[in-house]
Amino acid sequence: MVTEYKSLWLMLAEQEFCQRWLDVDGVRTRVATAGPEDGHPVILLHGTGGHWETFAPTIGALSSTYRCIAIDMIGNGFTDKPDYDYEISVYVDHVRGVLSRLGVKHAHFVGMSLGAWVCAKIAQQHPELVDKLILMSPAGLIATEDNMARIRAERTKAVEDPNWESIKAMFVHLIAEEERRLPDLIALRQAIYRRPDTRATIDHLLALQNYETRERNLLSPEQWSQISAPTMVVASGKDHGEYQNTARQVAGFIPHSEVFEMPEVRHWPHFEDPELFNPAALNFLGR
Repeated sequence: MVTEYKSLWLMLAEQEFCQRWLDVDGVRTRVATAGPEDGHPVILLHGTGGHWETFAPTIGALSSTYRCIAIDMIGNGFTDKPDYDYEISVYVDHVRGVLSRLGVKHAHFVGMSLGAWVCAKIAQQHPELVDKLILMSPAGLIATEDNMARIRAERTKAVEDPNWESIKAMFVHLIAEEERRLPDLIALRQAIYRRPDTRATIDHLLALQNYETRERNLLSPEQWSQISAPTMVVASGKDHGEYQNTARQVAGFIPHSEVFEMPEVRHWPHFEDPELFNPAALNFLGR
């Protein structure tokens, strides 16, 4: 018997938001916006293979104050998937294009995993665009072959045979508590992986899981130390060791940084425990 059904829609049911597609340098880009038009912008960037609904538990809290802009990044979600590898510079250019289309001169940035890597690169290369950073389960410092092989195997299998169980299995590494691995999430990812353009471009999406490609895209300790924006790094206590190590190391490199501990979550801290994450994010951004 279902006693309390959890759904992305229930998280958004009373939330005023707008989903639309923007032409960003020829890439049809899926974007969700919420919050006051004159509010300070907050850019929300998902992880590998993700989509804006990743931020469904967060967008309501942040949009009470801020103009939230959640993006399906190029090659991900329901955004176009061009026929070339998606390296960090490709993501950076795409996100900057979204900002330009929406008239955003500078913003706070919140990123998870790949999204945190992209946020960090934008902050290092284009400091004028970034006011504050929140980096969750950040990637972009080290390349670990076994972790890359795991991600590649899981995602390739799920795209080649997008059945319910293969999609659901991916979320074991992302969300610690099974009750938070929502059917809505599995169905959304399944819909994305069933798309012909996803199947045709999965190798482009997974380019950063190739050792040589990843190596040339990493930020060096010196580059991490060039990030001048105040930064909150979220350390997820049940995450894969690579991400825990990266979180603590980059917090040591970034001059104006602090670590926010979330010991009971895995790779999606904001999704798994919004009751803890959302107040901390609002407090950090509002100081």
